[in-house]
Amino acid sequence: MSRIIPWSWPATTAESNTASALYFDYAATTPVDERVIARMIDCLGQAGTFGNPASSSHAFGQRARALVERARQQVAELVNARPEQIVWTSGATESNNLALKGVAQARGEPTGHIISSRLEHKAVLDTLDQLEGHGFSVTYLTPDQDGAITPQALRQALRADTFLVSLMLVNNELGTLTDIDAIGQIVREHGALFHVDAAQATGKVDIDLARLPVDLMSFSAHKTYGPKGIGALYVGQRAQPRLQAQIHGGGHEQGLRSGTLATHQIVGMGQAFAIAGQVQIEEHARILALRARLLKNLKGLPVRVNGERTGHVPHTLSLTADRDFSLSDELALSSTSACNSASNEPSHVLLGLGLRRAEALRTIRLSLGRFSTEHEVDRAATLIEDALLLPVP
Repeated sequence: MSRIIPWSWPATTAESNTASALYFDYAATTPVDERVIARMIDCLGQAGTFGNPASSSHAFGQRARALVERARQQVAELVNARPEQIVWTSGATESNNLALKGVAQARGEPTGHIISSRLEHKAVLDTLDQLEGHGFSVTYLTPDQDGAITPQALRQALRADTFLVSLMLVNNELGTLTDIDAIGQIVREHGALFHVDAAQATGKVDIDLARLPVDLMSFSAHKTYGPKGIGALYVGQRAQPRLQAQIHGGGHEQGLRSGTLATHQIVGMGQAFAIAGQVQIEEHARILALRARLLKNLKGLPVRVNGERTGHVPHTLSLTADRDFSLSDELALSSTSACNSASNEPSHVLLGLGLRRAEALRTIRLSLGRFSTEHEVDRAATLIEDALLLPVP
């Protein structure tokens, strides 16, 4: 059975060439870019910018505030939003909770209809389950045979009382893309709000929130070579008056998210998003070539690619084998998404795609990233070939 293999990032580039495990789990988390670490360190210690950016009027706090606002601008620039539309959170999970619960609770009574899909992250599905328990109605769209949530399916699910639609831009297990432009137009015509989970999308696809019909969008730093524990929520003009805060205690972040801001993490996210914007085109082309190389090496093996026939990013590859197999500990990847790994249950995304339980348990996810190499791809293909052709112990 394939499984998640423990792995640690080597201290130096030289050591990375001799590491005992090959990292193919970038969709779970990315290592923090060294340039991001350097900026974060500048915010720590007595000689750093350690002041309270939220409430201090003295020079220490003002310097910290300037860095926070610069980071807000960097995040906004990557997605072409206005800085004041970016609200800091602890990560995409909190952003999703704020978007979904915030819109639902702002209605004043637990009535109305929400649309999502069976392919969403648990941060969305579990939040919707909680809202259903309080009286809201939720429809979960089923993907087509290629793993896509289509505008037609969305249109058919709309009801007179639909007030919110929540779909992810890039699926965390399949790498498939959702046509949020076409779907957003339908949602806007209906009068509902449209929330998009973009945790897996930043740095991989172009996002233009000045043009896209999206009202709320969730971001995460640690999926984009930034630190864990920091994220953001884009709040568009239509959503601003229809969103209720979930964390109270000071009215920070325009009253939408109270709490002392973590300057070093925020600065790290800003720097990570700035770098992502600078290298996105080159990085996309390089990872696309690595994906093609990997698939070429796997050609002829008893394995199929999930979601390959619809639009997708090259970074994530979901493979289902025709037989049981056992992988070497040398390969660090996921047999399920991070949100399901604690239960060791088959991925709800794969089951939602229509795979049988046995097929889902024979599926692995390889995700490529900024530090992936041709050597690693070739070695991974060899290990997978060995696992598929050798008898299971």
